Amino acid sequence: MIRRNILNGLLDHLKEPEITLITGPRQVGKTTLMHELAKKLREDGHPSLFLHLDNEADSLVLASQASLIQRIRSVSAIGKVFVFIDEIQLKENAGFFMKGLYDMQLPVKFILSGSGSMELRASIQESMAGRKRVFEVMPVNFFEFADYRTHYLHTDRLNSYLMEDFQTSLALLNEYLNFGGYPRVIMASTIHEKMDVINEIYQSYMTKDIQNLLKGHGPEVYGRMICLLAAQTGGMVNLSTLSNETRAAQPTIQKYLWYAGRTWFLKMIPPLHGNRIKEITKSPVVYFVDHGMRNFSIRMFGNVHNHRDYGFVFQNLVCTLLLDTLQRHIYDLHFWRTINKAEVDFVIDRYENPLPVEVKYASLQKPEVTRSLRSFIDHYHPTDAWVINLSYSGKLLLDKTAVHFIPFFRIQHYLDDLRTEPERLFRISEKEVVYRLMQPPGTGRMKKKGLYSKGAPD
Repeated sequence: MIRRNILNGLLDHLKEPEITLITGPRQVGKTTLMHELAKKLREDGHPSLFLHLDNEADSLVLASQASLIQRIRSVSAIGKVFVFIDEIQLKENAGFFMKGLYDMQLPVKFILSGSGSMELRASIQESMAGRKRVFEVMPVNFFEFADYRTHYLHTDRLNSYLMEDFQTSLALLNEYLNFGGYPRVIMASTIHEKMDVINEIYQSYMTKDIQNLLKGHGPEVYGRMICLLAAQTGGMVNLSTLSNETRAAQPTIQKYLWYAGRTWFLKMIPPLHGNRIKEITKSPVVYFVDHGMRNFSIRMFGNVHNHRDYGFVFQNLVCTLLLDTLQRHIYDLHFWRTINKAEVDFVIDRYENPLPVEVKYASLQKPEVTRSLRSFIDHYHPTDAWVINLSYSGKLLLDKTAVHFIPFFRIQHYLDDLRTEPERLFRISEKEVVYRLMQPPGTGRMKKKGLYSKGAPD
């Protein structure tokens, strides 16, 4: 079984009264995670009940609140019971059903899972405001994959191991860039098995998620749109071109793009704009939640074969890692491009101090700063910039900007720092507030410091 980083957060949330809602694309391991949680509870001696709405007998138990409560009491008449409900989106009016149960203040902790983002948002998430916490499970990321492939022998020092055994690491990266992160694809032992699994996942997505949304209309136009977008991963969305190539009206293409985002298939990265006339401020760029699925849609699954193609999927991979880090935090991810063709792949929008990120599928031999990155630094004067590449590690000071050259296999350390930065900044701000409250009237005022200034208050 592949260990998932999100499991620890889910285990911690079992202590909280709110409903735990596990969402994400189909077949990324949500049910497996729920069984892991149930196993841990059993080991600790906590009574639990596992129900699946695809099971006819379980559906009867979930037919009414009264029948579910009766079943829960049969598990334990006293004490807290942990109730798992899988595929909750299959329950009609699931949101109101769960809201009513939660508001009864029963000695029950509910853990739900479901795919089909549209149904979940409509029937569950909006109805259960303030009563749940959502955990999004995405395909297995590269570091989870590498840990699994190395049989968990280097878990405590995985990044160091990947840097030391560079050739093995490149082989792992090559496999991941070709086949992506769906668990069943990773665990399939042959290329033919992987092809069969990814085809099943893709067809299931088209027939269950998309066909339901299109309400009788064929998914052919949607499929053609996906193929066109896959061929230009990291490129700006051009509605006119997509409309012409698919022979569909632009409003239809806009609706389909919205569907693709809401069903966890695509991610649209908007542009950064700081009221500068020459920046392109409208069209987003597109990336895929799983680049194995991206490869499959254009018949390149397991067959990424040239440097240009590897560059696209490597950039897509970095995008998914950045989004995974930022999804629960206050920062947003953008790209930057001007009409003069200066461009930076990603910009982490930290308000007064944006962080530009360039991605190079290359083994740099020395620090190289592109003209586009220099242009961004001249415009925004960030404190830091990242250049993610395959092997070169170093730092270059450009004016007052520290440009960090980060080997891909060491990016986790930088992502961890980014993940904890909002909390560290909040603590600094909190110290300033406490300092001001403690000052007696008439004393000198603190020097003003920006949100991203270094050091403690004077």
